[in-house]
Amino acid sequence: MSRIAKSSIMIPKNVTVQISGLEVIVKGPLGSLVRKMHECIKIIKKDNLLFFSHNHLSKSYGWMQAGTHRSVVYTMIVGVIEGFKKQLNLVGIGYRVIMENTNILKLYLGFSHPIIYKIPNTIKALILPQNEIVLTGIDKQLVGQVAANIRSYRIPEPYKGKGIRYSNEKVRIKEAKKK
Repeated sequence: MSRIAKSSIMIPKNVTVQISGLEVIVKGPLGSLVRKMHECIKIIKKDNLLFFSHNHLSKSYGWMQAGTHRSVVYTMIVGVIEGFKKQLNLVGIGYRVIMENTNILKLYLGFSHPIIYKIPNTIKALILPQNEIVLTGIDKQLVGQVAANIRSYRIPEPYKGKGIRYSNEKVRIKEAKKK
């Protein structure tokens, strides 16, 4: 039984939440998000509070889904108020990134060719020096997925630590093989 689903969500004053059928629409100062919910849960809106529970057809599965969807709606509310940010660092000799237009990244990662990555329209990328990328957006899942896609081109290797890593990631460096 989910304990997360039992706690309610308080809706801030500058955010509006609309529930229409299985869709939840959250609008705030940074934008709006729409998410389709599972049919085994029900969302009740009273004044400025949201309550989550299951419809009585599937109790055990319904509570699990209610807890998951409560977390998803909460991150939607946080996203339209504050937004989410991921920072990536390129570590390695010659590794750099160049922004072309407003949504195309050209990554030089030690391959014989540059890698071209198109960023979705709702995500904003900022290149600090030539080896740091800051991704911001209101959808937590999409920001994390874009960061994971970019990181997958060169995962940090354990011997020299070269690759693309998150700013708070610590890479354990292995000792070289002994003869």
